[in-house]
Amino acid sequence: MSRRAGALDLPLRQGVAASTVAVPAGAWPTVLDFLAERLPALSRADWHARLAGGEVLDETGQRLAPDAPCPHGRRLHYWRWHAQEPALPGHEAIVFQDEWLVVADKPHFMPVTPSGRFARQSLLARLRHRLGLPQLSPVHRIDRDTAGLVLLAVQPHTRDAYQALFRARAVHKQYEAVAPHRPDLALPRRYASRLEPDPERFFISREVPGEPNSVSELACAEVLGRHALFHLRPVTGQRHQLRLHMAALGRPILGDAFYPAVRHAAGVDDWQRPLQLLARALAFTDPVTGQARAFRSSLQLAAAQGRWPDGGG
Repeated sequence: MSRRAGALDLPLRQGVAASTVAVPAGAWPTVLDFLAERLPALSRADWHARLAGGEVLDETGQRLAPDAPCPHGRRLHYWRWHAQEPALPGHEAIVFQDEWLVVADKPHFMPVTPSGRFARQSLLARLRHRLGLPQLSPVHRIDRDTAGLVLLAVQPHTRDAYQALFRARAVHKQYEAVAPHRPDLALPRRYASRLEPDPERFFISREVPGEPNSVSELACAEVLGRHALFHLRPVTGQRHQLRLHMAALGRPILGDAFYPAVRHAAGVDDWQRPLQLLARALAFTDPVTGQARAFRSSLQLAAAQGRWPDGGG
């Protein structure tokens, strides 16, 4: 129901872009009644405070009072943020920046774009605010639980050209993971399966019979006692693909709360045991400049350095 503000040019607030919601047919006497019912992530008291503080605008950019009428078709603009937004244990780092691209190292637990409890603490909002680039946009995404490289376009008109590289599988991606060591399983290998969203738990995927739609290449890079460091290359880009494939081979990635079994619901974070999965490298030919681009994360997985609680998974 809500989306980014379009025709009305509204400024970022601490890196967060305005969202827009159009009032559908219904009976809401006031704007407050509508927002409290249709966007219940905030309480009625919170929406009242935001309206009273001038943080909700109409289609002309005028501030709306809590008792403003709410006719069908009215467009409301607001900024997503949470008074109790958690402070994250890590910060992003800039790996590269020019007039076309920003490449950032994202820590574990930070979403790429505003979602759930995180708006101002998302990578996109932080970078827009930090770099003064209001039109910065992600070319691709990695899971909130995963650390490592994220590519963002500086110029809006070039974003699709960079995204086309990912759609065409023209980007070489390398991940690292720490998981249990199993000498009985031959590596390197190519693993393929069919993945679909779990019909009962929206936040995970599952393997199902049928023609494969996900392919990963997996190799053991170093044995670390009971664990090992793995180099992983996702040939395709299905949700949680590497996590599922490692678990299917009996090597679930350390810190994985979803695979092979769900240990807790989405949004519950154990900051002492982050998922030991890192987007290490990206390489491609730049479609705008024609240059060969290659980037590497400077982050390190804790378990690869012998820093892991109780040594278990």
